[in-house]
Amino acid sequence: MTNRERAIAALEHRQPDRTPYAIGFTHRARAAFIDRFGDSSLDTIDNCFHSVQALPGPLEGWINDTTWQDHFGVQWDRSVDSDIGIVCNRVLPERDLSDLRFPVPADPERWEGFGEAISVAGDRCVQFGIGFSLFERAWTLRGMDQLFIDMIEAPEFVDDLLDMICDHNVAMVEQAVTYPIDVVHFGDDWGSQRGLLMGPKLWERFLAPRLERMYGAAKAAGKFVSIHSCGMVQEVFPRLIELGLDCFNPFQPEVMDPYEMKRQFGDRLAFWGGVSTQRLLPYGTPDEVRAEVRRLISEVGEGGGYICSPAHSIPGDAKPENVMAMIEVLNG
Repeated sequence: MTNRERAIAALEHRQPDRTPYAIGFTHRARAAFIDRFGDSSLDTIDNCFHSVQALPGPLEGWINDTTWQDHFGVQWDRSVDSDIGIVCNRVLPERDLSDLRFPVPADPERWEGFGEAISVAGDRCVQFGIGFSLFERAWTLRGMDQLFIDMIEAPEFVDDLLDMICDHNVAMVEQAVTYPIDVVHFGDDWGSQRGLLMGPKLWERFLAPRLERMYGAAKAAGKFVSIHSCGMVQEVFPRLIELGLDCFNPFQPEVMDPYEMKRQFGDRLAFWGGVSTQRLLPYGTPDEVRAEVRRLISEVGEGGGYICSPAHSIPGDAKPENVMAMIEVLNG
């Protein structure tokens, strides 16, 4: 099977010839891995997915040496975290959307080179991604604390804001699915390690209707839907399945038992992740890594429905020898 065939088989809950995998690095982890094993070590990684994105809008770029502005005008201090950063401005200081402007999804300049980016996928499954796709986009614009207050004090304002974001995302998906992509991926963290940040009632009230629209735009075009949400969010798995979700990432073993999740939902939901980035890769041994990855492949990967992967981009404190042990098993 090709990597694309393996990935699609897994998403369709069919047994591939071997479990597909995906590995991503933070900047620090990548540098440490190359320092330990050399540049050619990256050639041993045979990811089954190829990720593509539209080009950013005109606002994106460096404001100064440490501050990155995204295409919604949100500024990120990357002086400590060079991969994402910390929001350091507030685009919406008041409950007023009259001056809020989003990038135009149909702008041809945003799709320049998109087809070429897909064409280099080779035998991999092509995944189109929208990061900070709903709740995260709202709080980065408004501030997380203020958005939670708004949910209680001004729910109509939150509805209007989320509808603007949802409309933008649906339009982006409708552009992307005109190209030969396989999966539409939405990134949107909803959880802490204790549960949903906003609780299940507010999640259902504010997020579920917009998720249904976003997922529906992809499903209507015959594409798979995958999402990323860190945290203990498994209480909404049944609802996500109803909304059309095919694959859940990051599958954090610190907050959900991968083997129990497979037993409960594995016939209806595929999982992506499962290899601990908080404990196993930083603090385990290569033999412990090999044993856990083999078990995940054997038990969670049985019958398909699994993409084996670190639960998040590999962190800077992960031991390079543990990362190599994981790769060796995945390639085996």
